[in-house]
Amino acid sequence: MAGKSGNKKIGVFDSGFGGLDILKGITKENPYYEYIYLGDTARSPYGTRTQETIYTFTTQAIDFFFENDCALVILACNTASAEALKKIQEEYLPQKYPGKKVLGVLIPAIEEAIEKSKNKRIGIVATKSTVESGAFTREINKRDKSIKVFEQACPLLVPIVEAGEQNHPATKLIIEGYLKNLKKKEIDTLILGCTHYGLLENKIKKELGKGIRIISEARIVPKKLKEYLQNHPEIEKTLSKKKKAEFYSTDLSESFCRLGSIFFGEKIKAKKITLE
Repeated sequence: MAGKSGNKKIGVFDSGFGGLDILKGITKENPYYEYIYLGDTARSPYGTRTQETIYTFTTQAIDFFFENDCALVILACNTASAEALKKIQEEYLPQKYPGKKVLGVLIPAIEEAIEKSKNKRIGIVATKSTVESGAFTREINKRDKSIKVFEQACPLLVPIVEAGEQNHPATKLIIEGYLKNLKKKEIDTLILGCTHYGLLENKIKKELGKGIRIISEARIVPKKLKEYLQNHPEIEKTLSKKKKAEFYSTDLSESFCRLGSIFFGEKIKAKKITLE
């Protein structure tokens, strides 16, 4: 459907709940606009999928957003940002949605980490697929070849968070196991390379100890979006100023609204859709 000037929305996409933590920050930093959130919970997690599958799923979500009057879409999913964003920007958008914009979350986090790191030793915790893509290391070294990057796949953390078990005693042991090698590498900065990890940030911080900066996309992305809109008035002026958010899920369960409300910081109601 065609959107009128001043009528368009901002879409935020994630494979599950984690992007709601980013949306929470975005709506606080940029409260004036109208947002659509979509969690592809029926097919989550994306972190164990092939690159081809992640690209297909992500383009299906992009179709949903642009068919529902979004001017701009943010891939709050690190796996989608790492595995699908470049191809979407270079091939899918020019062919199907010329003039539309899709942004990811990796670059804002990377730029912040490079700025904050003093000893040029940066750690990444992310899904298996994001780590295997090498996107974080590639993008960091593109900006500064002298930085040493240490990536750690943490496949159990997304299922733990999505099950609402972040306070289970076993979670501490699992985090301890994942961070063991990174601590040996003497990193001074750690990027949480998955949106779900925001709910585990305090536990991760406690395990790492003082002196290691944690880069959270939920804090960085909202500020970067504000800057982006200031730098692109041609997009900003098309946005609806209704100050509201709609929520959608591909598998609308009781847990989506319950856990989603924890991530978003207030009660949410969602509608179910199917992506094809």
